[in-house]
Amino acid sequence: MADAKLAPNMPQWMIDHTNRYLSSGGTDGHMYTASFPNMLTLTVPSLLLTTTGRKSGRKYIFPLFYGKAGNSYFIVASKGGAPDHPGWYKNLLAHPEAEIMVGTQKLKVRARTASAAERGALWKQAVVFWPPYDDYQQKAADREIPIVVLDPPSIGRPERGGLR
Repeated sequence: MADAKLAPNMPQWMIDHTNRYLSSGGTDGHMYTASFPNMLTLTVPSLLLTTTGRKSGRKYIFPLFYGKAGNSYFIVASKGGAPDHPGWYKNLLAHPEAEIMVGTQKLKVRARTASAAERGALWKQAVVFWPPYDDYQQKAADREIPIVVLDPPSIGRPERGGLR
């Protein structure tokens, strides 16, 4: 993560959160307390995802809320319900090898889009830690919001490919 930069065009709250997370070595920021207008205050687990830019080849850091599925982590490519996928998801499509920081732990992972069989259970978990995901899916209309599974090296991986 040392050679990575904050992703461009992040809102200020995400920049502040990421800087706090990084400057504390992960001791502050892993659990993020979100209080936005017209919403309940929620405390959500967050990780820092480092991807390789699909166009630039540069490393970028994104703060994201996450869940656990066995030894893997999962994140939701919601982009707040926008009609297009977030840039970090597009980066992972091009370069599925990534790094995450979860609290003080840093891991190399391989990203893959959750299968249809996995998605239902993971989505149910996701809306428990971040209920607005259901609203985002309604807002996204025709775009099914992908769930990305981040498998650590100990998890068996397909011989080819990553995200589908």
